[in-house]
Order: sequence, then structure tokens, then C-alpha cells
Amino acid sequence: MTTDDGTAETLAAMGPRLRAAREQRGATLTGVSRTTGISMSTLSRIETGRRKPTLEVLLQLAKAYGASLDELAGTAPASAAPARIPLRQRAGDDKVVLPLTPYVGGLHAHKHVLPALDAPPARPRQSSHDGHEWLCVLYGRLWLALGEQDLVLSAGEVAEFDTRTAHGVANAGPDGPVEYLIMFGPQGERPRPRTPAPGHRTPRS
Repeated sequence: MTTDDGTAETLAAMGPRLRAAREQRGATLTGVSRTTGISMSTLSRIETGRRKPTLEVLLQLAKAYGASLDELAGTAPASAAPARIPLRQRAGDDKVVLPLTPYVGGLHAHKHVLPALDAPPARPRQSSHDGHEWLCVLYGRLWLALGEQDLVLSAGEVAEFDTRTAHGVANAGPDGPVEYLIMFGPQGERPRPRTPAPGHRTPRS
């Protein structure tokens, strides 16, 4: 971990990196708090930049995420990036999360796989946090509980939403597993299409 004059700047930027590291591993604040003994309120304040993490806290989080301090700080060389292997969301959960971007922070992507169901699904458990999410279903049917709405997305369908809105997902049917892609970005990040929308005419100069 850096120890030069950039340490303060690195620590200030570490909150979003810690949040991204947690989300890339499919972990929840509740699960990390249970694993590390760090309170959820402390973890939340650290991730939102309202509190600087101590070295002891960073060591606990590095152990929980299977990462080095340099990786969490964003100072590790690219060759030291961890292998992108499937990761379980939490103990007792068969959901698999495959990070598609080797870095933390900024815009990043994951592939998620929900297993086939043995029984009818319950309404997805919801959570909320800062950020913006784009979701695309690759296979199967995905139940997206977004606020008070309940949407069922099929292969090829997409959803975009502010993650400050309570949201959760589940396999929507007994047909088999569900595979979907998620892109997650910081608050205020929006899609920036470079091609005109269908039916849009580009003005002539």
C-alpha cells in the first residue's frame, strides 16, 4: 500500500474501491459485517467516503475479499490483478458471480448465474445503495423487484435503474437457471450512446 505523499488521496478514493470490491464478489454489507465484525454503519460510512478506514479495518476487509491492500487501494500492478473466477455471493447461496473487469472502482461489469429452482420463488429480498445499474438477461427469466414494481425480464431484455431505489432479483420460473450481465457505475453515471436512436434523423450541416 502506498506510503508516499499520495496516501491521503489514496485513502480518500478508497471508499468507492472498497464498495466495488465487495459488489464484485457479490457480498452484502450484512454479510461483510457478519464476517469481519465491523458494524454495517461503519462499513457504509467508509464506502461513501464519510469515514477513512483504519489499517486494522483494511486488513480485515482485505482478508474477507481475498485481496491485498495494494489491490484495494488501486496501486497493484495490472499483472497482480486476481484471477476472474466464479465467486459465491454468500454462504448458503448458490448464486455465482463472475467479475468481467479486473479492476475496482469506476464502471465495472459482472456476469451472474442463478440456479434452477426446486420450488416457487419468494419475492426477491431488496437492498439499496449509491450507484447506477444496467442489467441484461442472457438466458432464462429474471424477476426484478424494483421498488414496488415487479418485472419479469426474458432473454435479450434490459433494465436500467438508480440503485438508490430498493431492488432485488430472483429466478422467475422453473425452466432452468438464469444468466444475466450487470454493469454498475458511480452515482450520476449514465449511458452515452454514440449512435442515433432508431428513427432519429441527423441534422444536415
